[in-house]
Amino acid sequence: MSAKDIFHEVVKLALQKEQWVITNDPLKFKYGNVNFQIDLGAERLVAAEKEGEKIAVEIKSFLNPSAITDFYAALGQFLSYRLALEANEPDRILYMAVPLDAYRTFFQLEFTQSAIRRYQVLLIVYDPVNEVIVQWIK
Repeated sequence: MSAKDIFHEVVKLALQKEQWVITNDPLKFKYGNVNFQIDLGAERLVAAEKEGEKIAVEIKSFLNPSAITDFYAALGQFLSYRLALEANEPDRILYMAVPLDAYRTFFQLEFTQSAIRRYQVLLIVYDPVNEVIVQWIK
């Protein structure tokens, strides 16, 4: 079992503040013979829908000295998870949760912006100090 990200509980609480119900902590599933484990699975009932929105959230801290190395690992993990999730739970949308400081700096770089657009990475920007979600980026 992999270790939880340092901000795991912060993001979990922030989602709950926005009326998300944490359904899986972690969200585990198989694709073929490969086991996957995404940090969180959550649902929120949407008015006039029998079934609510379903998301999966992979939480990242970007605290290592090299943000680009963290990004390479996070992007590869995100793309692999999205592929496997599409086969197992196609109605669940995958997000990468990133801290506000990293979003304001590294995620504003031209390269990072291009990669996020090219690979259609959906982001949740969270404030680890105030334990809230600052922005959803689709």
